[in-house]
Amino acid sequence: MHEAIPSSGKRLAAATVLNLLITVAEVVGGILGGSLALLSDAMHNFSDAVALVISGIAMRLARQPKTNHYTFGLKRAEILAAALNAAVLVLISAGLIREAYDRLSSPELPSADLMIVIGAIGLGANVAGTLLLRQDARKNLNLRSAYVHLLSDALSSVGVVVGGIAIRLWSVAWVDPLITVLIALYVLRESYAILRHTTNIVLMATPSSISIDEVSMSIWALPGVQDVHHAHMWQMTEEDVHFEAHVTVEDMPVSATEKLLHTIEEKLNDKFHIRHVTIQFECDRCESRSLLAQ
Repeated sequence: MHEAIPSSGKRLAAATVLNLLITVAEVVGGILGGSLALLSDAMHNFSDAVALVISGIAMRLARQPKTNHYTFGLKRAEILAAALNAAVLVLISAGLIREAYDRLSSPELPSADLMIVIGAIGLGANVAGTLLLRQDARKNLNLRSAYVHLLSDALSSVGVVVGGIAIRLWSVAWVDPLITVLIALYVLRESYAILRHTTNIVLMATPSSISIDEVSMSIWALPGVQDVHHAHMWQMTEEDVHFEAHVTVEDMPVSATEKLLHTIEEKLNDKFHIRHVTIQFECDRCESRSLLAQ
């Protein structure tokens, strides 16, 4: 899962520098031009830079070796980083919506020229940042949360430019805060999706793409298996799925269960991409035969 992390670290650093430069430019432009959309975009870019730093730290922690205290290592540091980044975006978006409401109540006409020029510069830098992280975001939830930060900023930069053009052509002050609200709502939606996913992982929920009933039936169908019960399935990270269960088998020697275990491991890996399997073989030991432990 972490094979591409060294190169990802360099791309994260480059994207961080880009976002800090954009932030400074948009803060200056927003203050001079009186544009809330530029200031909101600047806040998003600054949050991007912070998110990228957090993601980088989490990637380093995830590569730390296992210890007696952390027997799984620190793999979930990336999950926590993704959740933190998403939560920060939610808070920022809520603040921007409140600020946009205040601005709609007392509309001010911002500088359209500054919005267009600085928004276009920000758009170019944000597109470059998303391209830097696009490939790694497909494989890693932590990097995906950073990628969403950058993608949302690219879209908000488009909104800033479009808003600047509208203000230049028609002198409509309400366009600026309206764009801010639309940007904030989009970011809220994306952040909620990441928060829901990371929360499910932290709470050890069964992956939504895998049915625990199908996994159990796949084991039950093997020769010699009489029952599958007390099953648990969870994700350590986005791609690291664990499965454990009690399996009732016919009376057989230990050597036979070793072969059966190997068959189960291969089947679950090939069919469900489950890489960590722990099976407790039994012969009429458990009174309860419920699939889920009581």
